[in-house]
Amino acid sequence: MANKKVTKVIAETVKRAPLKTKDYEKELRRLHVELVKLQQWVVAKGLKVCIVFEGRDGAGKGGTIKAITERVSPRVFRVIALPAPTDKEKSQLYFQRYVPHLPSAGEIVIFDRSWYNRAGVERVMGFCTPEQVEKFLDGAPIIERAMVDAGIILIKYWLEVTPKEQERRLRDRIDDGRKTWKLSPMDIKSFNRWDEYTEARDAMFAATDTAWAPWYVARSEDKKRVRLNIISHLLSQIPYKSLPAETVKLPKRRKIGKIKPTDYPFRYISERF
Repeated sequence: MANKKVTKVIAETVKRAPLKTKDYEKELRRLHVELVKLQQWVVAKGLKVCIVFEGRDGAGKGGTIKAITERVSPRVFRVIALPAPTDKEKSQLYFQRYVPHLPSAGEIVIFDRSWYNRAGVERVMGFCTPEQVEKFLDGAPIIERAMVDAGIILIKYWLEVTPKEQERRLRDRIDDGRKTWKLSPMDIKSFNRWDEYTEARDAMFAATDTAWAPWYVARSEDKKRVRLNIISHLLSQIPYKSLPAETVKLPKRRKIGKIKPTDYPFRYISERF
């Protein structure tokens, strides 16, 4: 996909009425049931699924990942959010630190930022050289082809947000004590580099939007809608069926009260609410 086409497609916006919380929760509940079915299918068939989430700071990656994983098993849906590389990791082959986290049979691995750090934040913030970026963009499609050939279902999402909405969300992180942990020094430094990130994004798409590992773009102005849209799309990318489930019935409980009540001094917490 040419750079100009990428920018044009992403720049298009669709104004829609806000999604009502009641409607959102109803649809999310339905999709969560489907994610559980997908989970059971992946385990039963030994599938290997790798999902990459990328996007600008404040685009909604974390909230979307949380919406995907909040009702499934963390042993099947593993979320990987790697910290900055150590000196040892910096000396390794660039992809080396990511390989141990790739999915085994029966796993769905979600990368909250991934090897594409090199094409984005590392490039824009000067943490790598232009030559290193070029080598990455040349090599990423080859590595991803090898992943797909090894049986990994690779799905890549880019969450796109407008400058106005990004600023609103970043300011909200400053003002809301529950969200201050989300605001890193890197967010502040990158705030005034919108155009540089746009240029990096378009170059990344042009080099790595391949037939075997395409990029899927989701507009994330409306957090509720983008979560539902991505989950729906994810479910459509992995053919699965509802596996037959055994009927579960609780056995009749034996009579309670045969054991004398304990006089152990339990340390109960204060019931303040």
